[in-house]
Amino acid sequence: MIKVIIESPYAGDVAENKYYLQKCMLDCFERGEAPYASHALYTGCLDDTIPSERQLGIDAGLIWGECADKTVVYTDRGISRGMEYGIESAHHLGRAVEYRSIL
Repeated sequence: MIKVIIESPYAGDVAENKYYLQKCMLDCFERGEAPYASHALYTGCLDDTIPSERQLGIDAGLIWGECADKTVVYTDRGISRGMEYGIESAHHLGRAVEYRSIL
């Protein structure tokens, strides 16, 4: 399995975005990948509406991204500012970025 970082939206319609993220993770598993989505994990203890906590979660996710093989960007619900940050980080580190649609 290759390790992939998932970029998908979280803020806004959080309930729908969480449901969409589950579909994204399943798509990765079906492709034989090992997905990681910090916004699925960290928002359980960090408040995404508090800028300092949001940034802490983003920064921690980027650290984990350093050991990933690829970043996968799911585009069906748009590309948020947080996703752009993750994409820029992947490019900066020379990690492959793949865009996908599942809807």
